[in-house]
Amino acid sequence: MTVELFTGLALFSFVSSITPGPNNLMLMASGANFGFRRTLPHMLGVGLGFTAMVTLVGLGLVGLFEAYPLSYEVLKVVSVVYLVYLAWKIATSAAPAGTEVSADMQGKPITFIQAVLFQWVNPKAWTMALTALTVYAPSQNFLSVLLVAVVFGGINLPCVSLWTLLGQQLQRLLTSRRRLVVFNVSMAVLLVVSLYPVLLT
Repeated sequence: MTVELFTGLALFSFVSSITPGPNNLMLMASGANFGFRRTLPHMLGVGLGFTAMVTLVGLGLVGLFEAYPLSYEVLKVVSVVYLVYLAWKIATSAAPAGTEVSADMQGKPITFIQAVLFQWVNPKAWTMALTALTVYAPSQNFLSVLLVAVVFGGINLPCVSLWTLLGQQLQRLLTSRRRLVVFNVSMAVLLVVSLYPVLLT
């Protein structure tokens, strides 16, 4: 891979990783509700899960969609349903009425395994992976696929960590149940809105 191509890959990885999407919105909500430390497994699951996904897709898994087009439609339906479910969980994750809000004590954050598995139903993750592999590893040989996966993994984790830190900083403002409810519902709505491009395809 040339220096120009590598620079392009790094820039694409950064822009696609730092911009809003299901992973980042969920991590910001988790940071606000549970804090950075309790969201760490979620962050690692996103970073490592996406890296593994890019590798497996690049090594031939995408051929499944070409051989069985219906599988892509099934994946799309499952993605939409699961993201709507997650949006509902976020919207209803505030402390019960009449209790004191403690953002790092309410509910349970997404686990490492759940975050890893989520990448396979995350529409933005699929778009990022397929675009990166098509543009930067067109031959799809092992080394080029591995390079794309490693670059993405190395850039993705710091990016998603920033979204978690942003959510954690918002804890200072979310000191009442009403504010936390408004925040969580807003994050849930944005998560559903992020499905818009998927519904158009």
